[in-house]
Amino acid sequence: MVFTPRDQISGDAMRRIAIINQKGGVGKTTTAVNLAAALAKQGERVCVLDLDPQAHATTNFGLEPDGERPSIYDVLVRNRTMADVRKEVGENLSLVASDINLAGAEVELAGMVGREVILREAMTQDTEEFDFLLMDCAPSLGVLTINALAAADEVFIPLQPHFFALHGLSKLLETTALVARRINPGLTVSGVVLCLYDGNTRLAQEVVRDLREFLAQSRGTNRPWAAAKVFDAKIRRNIKLAECPSFGRTIFEYAPKSTGAEDYAALALEVSGVIEVGSPAEPEMAAA
Repeated sequence: MVFTPRDQISGDAMRRIAIINQKGGVGKTTTAVNLAAALAKQGERVCVLDLDPQAHATTNFGLEPDGERPSIYDVLVRNRTMADVRKEVGENLSLVASDINLAGAEVELAGMVGREVILREAMTQDTEEFDFLLMDCAPSLGVLTINALAAADEVFIPLQPHFFALHGLSKLLETTALVARRINPGLTVSGVVLCLYDGNTRLAQEVVRDLREFLAQSRGTNRPWAAAKVFDAKIRRNIKLAECPSFGRTIFEYAPKSTGAEDYAALALEVSGVIEVGSPAEPEMAAA
C-alpha cells in the first residue's frame, strides 16, 4: 500500500466522473451518493448531479423530488444555470437534483441541435469550483447518459459480480468508445466498482478474475478502457446501505460504523489518490 499526496495523482483540476450502468439494481446510485459523501468527509469539494428521472440520489440526500424546486431538467431544457439549481446538502457536498420532469427531457431534446452536449456547455459556464463532480446516470443509454459521457473525463462502472456482468459490460464499453470517437475524445473508463460483493462465494471470485482478464486484454490499445482497473475496495453486501435511502441519509449519517461506511471510505481514499493500490487490472491467479 502506497500513500501518495492527492495533488500528485490528479492535479488541481476538477474530476468529472460519470457513474453508469444500463442495468438497474447494481449499486449505481448507492455508489454515487456514498462515494460523494466519503470524498466530502476527506475534505474534497464534491457535487453530485442526479441525471436519473427516478431521482433516487435526490431522495437519498433527503430532498423530495416533487417537481417544484429547480432541477437538472431546468438546466437541460430551460437554459437555467447550474448555480441556479444547485443546493448544499452537507459540508463540502452539493447536489443538482432531479425530478420526474426529467423523464420528458429525452423527448423534448430529440429535435434539438447539439442535444448531446447541452450538459457539457452548462458545466463550462459554471464558475463554482469542485474537486469532484459525480454524475449519477439513469439505467439506460439514452440522451441523458450520452450527455453525461460527453461532459465527463472519466467513467466508473458499478458491477454486481454475477454471471451476466461481463455481457452488459461489453455493451457499455462499446457506448463509451462511440462517444469518445464522435463527441468526447478525452473520455476514459477509469475503473469498475464491485458492489453487493460476497467474497465467500466462488462465483464472485471467478467473476473478478474474468473481469481482470477481460480488461487486461486492452492494455496498450487506444480504447477508452485501456487503463481501467477493478478497484481494490469492494462494496460488500450490507443491509444498512439498502436502508439509508429511505431515511434520506448517506451511510455515514445513518450507520457510520457499518461495513458499508467502511467500504465507501476505502473506495474514496483509492479514488482520490490518497491511497494508491496496485496498478491497472491484471489477470489474477486462479484460486488453488
